Amino acid sequence: MSLKAFAAKIFAKRIVAKTRKWVNNPHGTQQKVFNELIEKGGETKFGKDHNFKKIQTHQDFIENVPVRDYEELKSYVNQVVDGARDILWPGKPLYFAKTSGTTSGAKYIPITKESIKNQVEASRNAILTYINETGRADFVDGKMIFLQGSPELTEKNGIQLGRLSGISAHYVPNYLQKNRLPSWETNCIEDWETKVNTIVEETKDENMTVIAGIPSWVQMYFEKLKEKTNRNIGDLFPNFELFIYGGVNYEPYRKKFEELIGSKVPSIELFPASEGFFAYQDSQVKKGMLLLLDSGIFYEFIRVDEFHQEIRKRLTIEQVEINVDYVMIISTDAGLWAYNLGDTIRFVSLKPYKVVVSGRVKHFISAFGEHVIAKEVEEAMLEATKETDAKINEFTVAPQITPENEELPYHEWFIEFEREPSDIQKFNSILDKALQNQNSYYFDLIDGKVLQPLKIAKIKKGGFRDYMKSIGKLGGQNKVQRLANDRSVADRLNEFRST
Repeated sequence: MSLKAFAAKIFAKRIVAKTRKWVNNPHGTQQKVFNELIEKGGETKFGKDHNFKKIQTHQDFIENVPVRDYEELKSYVNQVVDGARDILWPGKPLYFAKTSGTTSGAKYIPITKESIKNQVEASRNAILTYINETGRADFVDGKMIFLQGSPELTEKNGIQLGRLSGISAHYVPNYLQKNRLPSWETNCIEDWETKVNTIVEETKDENMTVIAGIPSWVQMYFEKLKEKTNRNIGDLFPNFELFIYGGVNYEPYRKKFEELIGSKVPSIELFPASEGFFAYQDSQVKKGMLLLLDSGIFYEFIRVDEFHQEIRKRLTIEQVEINVDYVMIISTDAGLWAYNLGDTIRFVSLKPYKVVVSGRVKHFISAFGEHVIAKEVEEAMLEATKETDAKINEFTVAPQITPENEELPYHEWFIEFEREPSDIQKFNSILDKALQNQNSYYFDLIDGKVLQPLKIAKIKKGGFRDYMKSIGKLGGQNKVQRLANDRSVADRLNEFRST
C-alpha cells in the first residue's frame, strides 16, 4: 500500500467520525444551520425585505418568505449580476454557475466562498466514505477522470462565470493534480464529440481507476474507447475501481455498462446541483444517499400531491415520512431563500435521513390525471429489461392525447434499443404492467378503458445523441428529459425514429 493510500484511509476514518456527529443529531444540526443562515442574511437586501430580524422560528420563516423558483427570485439575482453587494448574501458571490433556463434564457446561480467549500468537501467526503466502508484505497494512486464542462471562466461585473463542473475543476486538491485527466487543454474543448475523441486518445493507455460523469455521456466515452481499442473497458483498465455519477438514475444504464466493462464495478451516486451539494451515497449495501444536513443548507419539503394546491404544508426534516414524494425547498449559504430546486425526492430512511431522487416537479405525465413521475417510468423500464433480453441506451415518455383512427389515447415510449427484445409484445406488457403496479391512477385509467396500454416508438441507434446535438445540449452536464406532460420532446424525436 502506498503512502497516499495509507493516508487516505486515516483521513477517511476521521471524516466519517465527524459525519456521524451530525448524523446522530439531525434536528439540532438543521436548527443550527437555520439560525446561522437567518443571522447572516439579516443585513442583506433580501433579509431586510423579508423581516429576517423578526424571524425566530420556522413558522416565522414561512410567514415572511414565500417559496420561489428562479424566475420569481430573478429580480434579486439580476441585482447581483449587475454588480450590487449584499443583495442575497453578504458581499458578492465568487462565481455564477450559468445554466440554461426554461422560460427566460440563461440562469445565473450564485456560488459563494461558503457554498463552494461545502460543494468541494461533499465530493471529497463521498469518496472517503467509500474508502472507510470498503477498506479499498489503492485507486488513489491511479488516474481519475470526470467528464465535465469546460473549466474556462469568463467575468461579469467582477464575478467569475462558468458551468458548475468547470468551476469545480479549479478546486481539485494538489495531491490529486497529477492523477487528474484529461489535460487542461482537452477539458477546455467546447465541442463534445471532439472532446470525447481527444479524451479517448489521452486515456486509452493510462491506469484509469476512477471514472465519473453523467451515465449517458460516460457510456459514449466507453463506446468510443471500445471502438478504438476493440477491448472491453475492464480489460483496458484492469484497475478500474469506481464509477461516480449523478444527475440521472444509473439503473437503466447499468446492464449496458456492465456489458461494456465486462464486469460489475462499484459505484457512488452523488446529488449535486449548481444550487448546492445535497446528498451522496454513503453505503455500498444500504439504499439511498445521505442527506447533508450540516452543509450550509436548510431543507423544507412539500408533498408532491399538495404542491400545486393553494394550501400546502412546508415541512422540516422532523416531519417527513418514508416513501412519500416531496418537492425539495432549500435555503442556502449562497443566498437562495425558500428556493424551489425543482427536484422531487423520496426518503428511504429516517435514521439516518437518506433519499433517492424521484424526478422533477415539472417533469411528469398527468394528461389524464395519472401524475406519473420519473422514478416510476425508470423502475418500470428496469423491470422490463430484467425480465427480457432487451438492452436500452436511452428513453423518454410522452402522452399521445389525440391518436389517429379514433384510438384511445396512450403513453408513447421513445426507446433507443441497444438490443431489441426478441418478444416486443412481452416487453410492452411487462413495461405497462410494471407502471400500473406502481401508479394506481394509471391502473384505473387502463382498467377503465380511458387509456390503452403504452406504445413504443423505436429510435435509431445514436438517435438520442443526435437529438441532444440538434438542440445544442450534447455532453457535459446535460441529460435527456425522462418524461414530459406535452409533446415538445416527442415531436422533435420523431425525426430520429428508426425506419
